[in-house]
Amino acid sequence: MISFTLKCEHNHTFDSWFQSAEAFDKLLTAGMITCSVCGALGVEKAVMAPRVHPARNVDKPVAGALSKPASPAEQALAEMRRLIEKNSEDVGEKFADEARKIHDGEAPERSIIGKAKPEEAKALIEEGIPVAPLPWGTKRRTN
Repeated sequence: MISFTLKCEHNHTFDSWFQSAEAFDKLLTAGMITCSVCGALGVEKAVMAPRVHPARNVDKPVAGALSKPASPAEQALAEMRRLIEKNSEDVGEKFADEARKIHDGEAPERSIIGKAKPEEAKALIEEGIPVAPLPWGTKRRTN
C-alpha cells in the first residue's frame, strides 16, 4: 500500500491510499479518482514530504488513526454513506444488469449500490439510466 497526497483542480488537498503507484495511475486514467472534498475529476499528485521517522525517541507513541471525521464535510459524507448503505441493496458486480432490469420494469424498483466498470457506467448513462459514482470504496472483509 502507498499513500499519496492529491490535489484537485480547485486546490483541495487530501490523502488517499492505493495498492501501488501503478494502481493509482490506472485508476486516474480510468477517471475513477475524484476529489474527496468537491468531487472534481481533475486530480493530480501534490508535492509530498517523505515520511521519515527519527532514530531517537522511538518509545514515543505514534498518533493513531482518526476515530471520527475531522471536518463538517467529512461528517456529512460519513452520514450520507451510512444512509445510502442502510437504504440500498448491494448487488455487487451485477450492478449494471440489475440497474437495466429495474429501468426496464423487469425487477422491483429500489435503490441499489454495487460495482460497475467505467464502460458499463457510461453505457447505462447513454441508455438514460441514472447512475452516479459514490465517493468511497466498498467495504471489504479481510481474514
